[in-house]
Amino acid sequence: MFNRTKQSLLLVTLLGLSASAFAQNAVVLKPGDVIPYVIDQRGLVAKSGTGLCWRTGYWTPAAAESVMYGQFPIGCECDKDLMPKAKCEPPAPAAAPAAKPAAPPAAAPVPAGQKVTLSADALFDFDKADLRPEGKAKLDKLVADIKGIKLEVIIGVGHADRFGTDAYNQNLSEKRAQAVKAYLVSKGIKANRVYAEGKGEKQPVTKPDQCKGAKSKKVIDCLQPDRRVDIEVIGTKAK
Repeated sequence: MFNRTKQSLLLVTLLGLSASAFAQNAVVLKPGDVIPYVIDQRGLVAKSGTGLCWRTGYWTPAAAESVMYGQFPIGCECDKDLMPKAKCEPPAPAAAPAAKPAAPPAAAPVPAGQKVTLSADALFDFDKADLRPEGKAKLDKLVADIKGIKLEVIIGVGHADRFGTDAYNQNLSEKRAQAVKAYLVSKGIKANRVYAEGKGEKQPVTKPDQCKGAKSKKVIDCLQPDRRVDIEVIGTKAK
């Protein structure tokens, strides 16, 4: 499970940080910090062969901005386009004699991320983790849509509504995410490119004042947006 992978990566990272926190480009953690990106044993951001970072389940824009990586926030290394420009720029150097402008570099691949939310009512029956034909059709379209990029990672996060115990809903959300992963792998996506995890009922889409009342068809229908699978696709494409 991706949850366990995150925990293992976090443990390895914390063990490695004690020896490398003073490196120029190492992660420096303050009390209360979480690790928003995968870190290697040296305390450095781990990257793919094409230079992309992998987000952990703790990633948020705030974490990317607050955790320091050397003298800059760690988000400047991995999601610079999301960071305030001033946060990622060194102090302006003293004026120097004008030099002949260098030729512009060739266009390089840029990260291409897309996040897709698939309705669990379309993917699964209520209280089930078996993919419905409509759900398979949506995933088939997703596979077709990502053929135009060089895939780095697909992250599938399952969710459940509030009915049921916390433990039951956590298990159900994980099974839904694993069902999506298994189907994508059956369509030719490499298993090591697909990560699946479940969030149970912890991240509802509906507001607290919506869908009030005991379990009924009306309330179950109202909670439909909470029964979902979020899929994030990250890859590269030319400008």
